[in-house]
Formats: sequence, C-alpha cells, structure tokens
Amino acid sequence: MEEKKAEWISKTTEKLKEKVAWVSTRSQNKIPYTTVNKVHDDKSIPSASQDDGLNWWCNGFFGGMMSLMYHETKEERYINIVRGIEEKLDTCFSNFYGLHHDVGFMWLPTAVADYRLTGNLVSKTRGLHAASLLAGRFNPVGNFIRAWNDPKPKDSSNKGWAIIDCLLNIPLLYWASEETNDPRFRQIAMLHADTARKYFVRPDGSVRHIVEFNPETGEMIKDYAGQGYALGSSWTRGQAWGLYGFVMSYIHTKKQEYLDTAKQIAHYFISNIPEDGLILADFRQPKEPVWYDDSAAAIAASGLLELSKQCNSVDAEIYEIAALKLLIALDQNHCDYTKDNDGIVQNCSVAYYGEHEINLIYADYFFLEAILKLKGTDFFLW
Repeated sequence: MEEKKAEWISKTTEKLKEKVAWVSTRSQNKIPYTTVNKVHDDKSIPSASQDDGLNWWCNGFFGGMMSLMYHETKEERYINIVRGIEEKLDTCFSNFYGLHHDVGFMWLPTAVADYRLTGNLVSKTRGLHAASLLAGRFNPVGNFIRAWNDPKPKDSSNKGWAIIDCLLNIPLLYWASEETNDPRFRQIAMLHADTARKYFVRPDGSVRHIVEFNPETGEMIKDYAGQGYALGSSWTRGQAWGLYGFVMSYIHTKKQEYLDTAKQIAHYFISNIPEDGLILADFRQPKEPVWYDDSAAAIAASGLLELSKQCNSVDAEIYEIAALKLLIALDQNHCDYTKDNDGIVQNCSVAYYGEHEINLIYADYFFLEAILKLKGTDFFLW
C-alpha cells in the first residue's frame, strides 16, 4: 500500500513539474487568474476597474506556484518570475485604493516567500507593508478584520462584514510579528481568529461565509449565504478556508482551541466527502445541477495534510487518508496535464451562483502545494 502511494506521488509530482515548467515559460509575464479558451488570462493588464485588475485577490497564487517550484528545483528563472510579479504589485501600494483583506493571499506567496527563500530585503519590506495594511483593517470594537471595501456605486455598505476566507490571510500577521518581534500583529490575528471561532463555526463543524457586525458596537447583526447555495448551507471552499486557517493559527500560536476547531471543521468536511472523492460547490446544494468545486478539494487536502502533522498517529492517518482521496480524485478525473491547456485543475466554481467548470489559479496552487507536501519537499508558505 505504501509503495503504491509513493509511486502515485512520484508520478503526479513529475507530471506537475513538467506542466508547470512549460506553463511558466508561456505565462512568465502574466498574473493569471483563470483560462480563456484554455490560455491564461492576465490580471496585470490595465483594467477599467482597479478592483479586478492588479488588486485582484488571486494575484499571488501564480507567484506562489513559482515559489514552490524554485524551492523544488532551485532554478533561478522561477524566482525571477516571482520578482516580476512583486514589481507589478508595487503599483497596488502606490495607488492604495482597492486593496482589501486578501493582501495576505497576494503578498505571502510572492514577497514573503521570496524573502524566506532568498533573504531579499526588498521583498521583506513589501511583506511588512502588506501586513500593516491588513492590520489597519482591524475593528477593535468587534475584534474582526473588515473584508471588502464599500461597493460601487455606494448604495450600500459592508464596513461591518467579515468573511471566513480571511483566516488564511492572517498568517501574514503572524509572520510580521515573528519578523519584527512585535506582538501587535499576532494579537490582531488571534482576536480575529477568536471572533471567527465564536461566530462563524456552527456546532456541527460547518461554517458561515459572511458575518455582519455593527461596526460601532461589535454586535453581530446577521450572516449571509455569500458564495454558497443559501443561508444556512455549507459552501465547501469556505469549509476549506476555515479548516486550513485554524490549523495555521494553531501552528503560529499553539492555542489549543484553534487545533480543536480545525479538527471540528475537518471531521465535518470528511464526513461529507462522497464516494468518488469529488467535492461539490456546496455540501447542501440540490442534487441537480451538479456543480463541483475542485478548488475546495485542493485547499482542504492541503489543510488536512498540515493538520495531520499536528496530531497523534491515529488522527494523522485519518486526515492523510482523506487528503489522498481528494487529491487522487482530482488527478484521475479533473486535471489536464497536456500542453493544450494552461490550467491544471479544471472543474472549479467561483461561487454556487457564479461561473462553473473553469480553471482557477488558486486550485492549481493548492493542488501543487498538497502534492509537494506528500512528497515531503514543500515549502512552509503560510
């Protein structure tokens, strides 16, 4: 059994390395989000909207793939691609407007990874600047990090909104605390994580996507379905963000409640994995139409593997077996390793009521990250 697993990991790793090698050459001057007619798009092209151009929340994940590949192969061209993305993202700092809670997703896989891998002090400065921006979104009354900015036109406000996704952004704050020996960043991260534990995680281990607080008093007002099927449903990518996010908060703080919460979410997720291992966009969606979200599977798999490292051997085996089931299902059913398509993981959903059956760059990133974890040559990025 172990021999068969090792063979699959080896073969999958080689397929990924070969694919990313030529994709990185073809897309080296881009910041991809998805594919259009099987070719990577480019978020670095000037956009009419500052929110979905260089400020797009996914703009760190292609760089993250390059960071992983640099660590794996030591080929300089990969870190050079990362630095090209870092330089493009500097415009976001200059403009300021349009930045949001996802600066962790943008600068952890790029600038912070570059600094950790090479000691590049310019990249360190970028990472600390991003961490300061994230800390600046903290509401000390409600102990949460505000998610998005007000929509345009400003016919409504979301100044009291927080979302489950942010749990995997706050490792940027943990890193900043460690790097500066300043506890303020860590304290903000932990206060946000404590709020997420209290208001986002349901007793059964499922999670809410969006919670609205009164920004003046901190009182919870309501929650929203967000990118899930309906209010009270179970958006699978949100489950994955929560699982992985609480694991990381535990690793950085050793606070037992975070590990317990990660396990709670993990067991809920595992109990809902179908026989074929393919993850739906929402665990509580109707039987028809069948919408998958491979990004949820990839994120959850990587989170489960990280969780397995923090547990006793019995629990570790449970989490690793579940992660393997998810990854093998993706590899055998929903991955494209050919040169006909720039993307790898193909059946993602932006949201239950959004685009379906598309490639998303963060699904490719987390799939690559998870496979390298199984191989034992991953780079601790979060």
